[in-house]
Amino acid sequence: MRLLFFFLLGLLFLSSCKSLQYRLPDEAIYSAFAKADIPTSISYVEIDSLDLKVRVQSVTQGLEDYNLVFLHGSPSSLTAWQAYLKDSTLRHTVKLHAIDRPGYGYSNFGKQMTSIDTQTKVISEVINQLNLKNVIAIGTSYGGPVAARLPIENDHIKAVVMVSPAIDPDNEKRVWQSDFTQWWLTRWLVPTGYRVAGDEKTVHAQELAAIEKDWSQVNVPVMHIHGDRDELVPFINVAYSQSVFSNVEVVPISGLGHEIAWARPELVIPYLLEMIKKLKQTQ
Repeated sequence: MRLLFFFLLGLLFLSSCKSLQYRLPDEAIYSAFAKADIPTSISYVEIDSLDLKVRVQSVTQGLEDYNLVFLHGSPSSLTAWQAYLKDSTLRHTVKLHAIDRPGYGYSNFGKQMTSIDTQTKVISEVINQLNLKNVIAIGTSYGGPVAARLPIENDHIKAVVMVSPAIDPDNEKRVWQSDFTQWWLTRWLVPTGYRVAGDEKTVHAQELAAIEKDWSQVNVPVMHIHGDRDELVPFINVAYSQSVFSNVEVVPISGLGHEIAWARPELVIPYLLEMIKKLKQTQ
């Protein structure tokens, strides 16, 4: 039975190693956007100190001088934000940039970077190298705390929008499936994107605890959107945001779970436009 178990796991690995990586190559993205008649560009920002190249997709038709930077969860890639980059209202209003976080997509795929602080520094450097000003950082799940930490690193961040963020260290839910990414006997069977996600998840609570003293330094508007039926990142995370951010707006979404950012963009986009409007009024 044990041999059969590992044989079946091997078959699962062979069939899923490509389909479960949650990433699209550049040519597939260009093709999809060309069919939609939307100009887009893909660039690779080099972080020499880390021997890292970060992939960024941009849609820069917007007339307003604001840049929205999207950070995905795990496992995922910048393709999670395709509906946002294609949205007519968003792309004609502001400039849009989706980023493959380190270890995912085509940003050193498979090479995990479990430090939230280091990831934030990487994204900040990407923003600087692309010369982005008036940035609204948007992050979901694991990308949420990275987005929230960006204002501490970079003065060009003017607001943060977190969607279902895993930000409370005391309510970081253990995912037993992550154990398969840590056991030497099963790690090789797990698709690469899931291995990176498992490495992040295993130390996520302690990483959040290590930076929580810094949240008082975030002095830009923060919006926290969260489904009240989120089973992966509990809704109680909103209470944490309310306790650590001095300027936070909580948006509860009734009846939905963790899928809001990628499955229900029509619910999120109006709040992004609302944040842009608020920033314009304060200038």
